[in-house]
Amino acid sequence: MTRLAHAWRAMEPEQRLAAVASLGLVISMFLPWYSKTVVFASSSHATRTSLNAFEAFSFVEAAVLLVSAGVLTALVARAERRNFQLPGSDGAALIVAGAWTALLIFYRLLDKPGLQNSARTASIDVGVEWGIFIALLLAIGLAYAGTRMRTAQRASAQAASAGEADSWPAEDELGGGDATDIEEPTVRIPPPRVAAAATPFAAPQEPGEGRPRYPPAPQEQLPFEDPRPGSG
Repeated sequence: MTRLAHAWRAMEPEQRLAAVASLGLVISMFLPWYSKTVVFASSSHATRTSLNAFEAFSFVEAAVLLVSAGVLTALVARAERRNFQLPGSDGAALIVAGAWTALLIFYRLLDKPGLQNSARTASIDVGVEWGIFIALLLAIGLAYAGTRMRTAQRASAQAASAGEADSWPAEDELGGGDATDIEEPTVRIPPPRVAAAATPFAAPQEPGEGRPRYPPAPQEQLPFEDPRPGSG
């Protein structure tokens, strides 16, 4: 009992709604689902009695009981943080379980269980009672709890993805702040002469380049002397 109390406190509101609907389905099976009217052959006297789901047990009632027990077991295990995977998701599985249970109960409203006649009875008429309608509403409530659980799971997944996006550091923390804060590398440009000397092929000089701006002063012309001896 303590285990169930701890599991109930650990459940989310959507899980509690699904647990209440599943437990209500099991309890509703003890309510009057069918009415049996028996007409005796010896007289025209008729008796009318009520039957619960266990007194007219068939594959429909067995499926409803199995689905309810399975949902309760899965909810308690999920509240105890046990690791298991349901087809699709927990919300989708509850939607399918509730819709399937509601379909089975609706089928039983149209096709009531047949009861065998005896030699003392002339006829037996089987109808439905209010308990089966309670079970139908609880099955729809189980499907509704599945839709709420699925919506909550999607919202939590979106919040988790948004939290991961917000956890990234800002642009200035990554070094992507103002461009003025970035120190540009210093590039040293050699002088023009050094750069020209460093090149393997110097560019051709233009006419007049490298000559003095003014022509040199004329030198004094020396007298012509005859180098031969005796001249003069």
